[in-house]
Amino acid sequence: MSGFEIAFIAFGILTILIYLGLHISTALFITSFIGVWILRGDYTISATLLGVAATDAIADYEYGVIPLFVMMGFLVMNSGVGSDSYQVAYQSFRKVPGSLGHATVVGNAIFSAITGVSVAAVVLFTKLAVPEMIERGYDKKFAVGVVAGSAMLGMLIPPSVLMILYAILTDVSIGDLFIAGIVPGILMSIAFSGTIYWMAKRNPHLFGANYQSPEAKLTQLELIKKALPIIILIFLVLGGMYIGFFTATEAGATGTTAAFAISLWRRTLTWKILWKLMVDTGHVTASLILIIISANMFSRFLALSGLPDQLEQWVSVGQYSLYPILGLYLLVVLFLGTAMDSASTTLIAVPIFTVIFKALGADLIWIGIITMITVEIGLLTPPLGIAPFVIKMTLDDKSITLNDIYAGALPFAFAAFVVVLLIIAFPWLATGLIR
Repeated sequence: MSGFEIAFIAFGILTILIYLGLHISTALFITSFIGVWILRGDYTISATLLGVAATDAIADYEYGVIPLFVMMGFLVMNSGVGSDSYQVAYQSFRKVPGSLGHATVVGNAIFSAITGVSVAAVVLFTKLAVPEMIERGYDKKFAVGVVAGSAMLGMLIPPSVLMILYAILTDVSIGDLFIAGIVPGILMSIAFSGTIYWMAKRNPHLFGANYQSPEAKLTQLELIKKALPIIILIFLVLGGMYIGFFTATEAGATGTTAAFAISLWRRTLTWKILWKLMVDTGHVTASLILIIISANMFSRFLALSGLPDQLEQWVSVGQYSLYPILGLYLLVVLFLGTAMDSASTTLIAVPIFTVIFKALGADLIWIGIITMITVEIGLLTPPLGIAPFVIKMTLDDKSITLNDIYAGALPFAFAAFVVVLLIIAFPWLATGLIR
């Protein structure tokens, strides 16, 4: 059996193991360990390669960004900055049709720009925005759908955990990928708000048009007080990276320090809470580090199998052009996303197609941004959309079904797909800030 055949069998086994519910890192370890064993006929080589992968995969200075951004996300949630971003956004859009929907999108975009963890955003805005919208007469499907849809911004607007994983798999700069996500993230936020505006103008009765707000409007001073921490964090994290003052890791450290200071200033941090946040950060980081190590091991297995060379030859001989291959790639990612989480989808699809895209001379940063959005679209589709499941588990209103969430998220999935097509047609939307 050739190395090429062994690699493709390994991909099939990997997919089956993930479908059966095995943890991603465990599935990658098993397939790559056994694959190298079969290729070299000696299990000690597999064990040695595993040790090397475990050392090299996390030795890079850039990967220190992971625990820093995770910790920053937890501190931001604890300090109440997330809920403040929602209030500031609502105050800004209160006179626009579908105001709470716009506030959810903008609040989610702001929260994503600070934390980069979409699941955290889903939990926060399900608790914060959904009850508020339902109370004000908004359609239930729309209320849960806009939360599910706008959660996609968490993996696109930097910092993003999925971007870090993609950067590892493709050997591109994490900082460049973060900066490349800014314009597409803003573009998708605009697309979502445009969708909400169009829906609210067509059916105002489903968007609380008859609701009379009893609460007082925030004063200018109160608005500034709530917005100031948000502005500081975004400026430090994104501004520092964009002007080249910080690396991604340094931006994470600076943002975490600022989030810590904000929590102290707001008196939301106790020793007990700090310990819990550190433990939670450790759990999340350990899980991500295991995925990184196993992905590194799997990449080494693929290199030993000769699969990259075979794919390069296949592209050269067949004289394939970029866009048909890109179309096939998007279909594969969407299909995998219907039944897997974002990390699993990325780990299966990206290593195979990266070799092909390199052979075709494609910009991997551009491909990365397209991948981020497409993976998230797949996660909004049945049978295993992660965001709808998290919303369902977090909801207090049990009358809202999973089908309601999927139906509500559909317009936002369509808007995101339009953004993907725009980025494909105009690559500078993704690469303009770094080229």
